[in-house]
Amino acid sequence: MQATRGTSLSSTDPAESQPARPPRFRLLFLVVALAAYAVDLGTKLLAVAHLTPLEPKDVVDGLLRLDLVRNPGAAFSTGTSYTLILSVIAVIAAGVVIRFGSRLGDRTWAVALGLLLAGVCGNLTDRVFREPGFLRGHVVDFLELPHWPVFNVADMLIDAAVILIVIQTWRGIGITGARRPKS
Repeated sequence: MQATRGTSLSSTDPAESQPARPPRFRLLFLVVALAAYAVDLGTKLLAVAHLTPLEPKDVVDGLLRLDLVRNPGAAFSTGTSYTLILSVIAVIAAGVVIRFGSRLGDRTWAVALGLLLAGVCGNLTDRVFREPGFLRGHVVDFLELPHWPVFNVADMLIDAAVILIVIQTWRGIGITGARRPKS
């Protein structure tokens, strides 16, 4: 038995034994991440330019209001005194998502991780570039539903990503596209 060019019969390198991952999934991941990030950034720029704090505007009466809020904390304004720690966690999270993005072998995972990266980077951008300063900036939130805290597009992207990740995990489809054996 002969080895084909570039491979070895006795190789123990897992990368050589796995099939090549098509670059289209990494490209989809990148396109989704950039497009979603642009939407988040654009909506925040519009909110800051056209909304005034403490002067909400009804969009759909009783269902959706635009209300500009600067959030130093995490979801539901928790951890407001931990802005720097939240920023460092976001940097680490973005790095982990990018690392996983290099292993993609499934379209749904590519979309999920693209949305997740966009959401994390969207809120991280606020923490880096907005007042009161580097890694301490307050996130721009502006969407308000009844009986729900004010949020932004990045928050929606993260939520959508989590839903897709849970679905893929429940279906037994790994990030590389491999299906988990049924037990």
